[in-house]
Amino acid sequence: MADGPRGTGDHDKPPDDEAALSARLQRLGKRLAQANRLSENGSGPRQIADLSGLARGFRVSTELVAGVIVGAAIGWLLDRWLGISPWGLIVFLLLGFAAGILNVMRAAGIVRDRRFND
Repeated sequence: MADGPRGTGDHDKPPDDEAALSARLQRLGKRLAQANRLSENGSGPRQIADLSGLARGFRVSTELVAGVIVGAAIGWLLDRWLGISPWGLIVFLLLGFAAGILNVMRAAGIVRDRRFND
């Protein structure tokens, strides 16, 4: 019982499971270093995926903002032309928001465009 928690008298040599674990950790460290070098060079697939996600995010946000702005502009013009202020702005702002949400859902692939399904 005086040998220690490992049960052997040789404290300098780690058990097999610790040796395997340290070897796996060294291999993982080498793979991480290699992956970091690839991403720093800009030739890795991760950078392409990030740019694609960023472009998709800008497209989705532009779709939403454009729908709201166009709806508000139409409503404001109708208010000025027909003299029904503020109802045209309110109604078309809500319609623009709904159209923007629909465009975002189409751009994200949640809702399919009906024009191409026929």
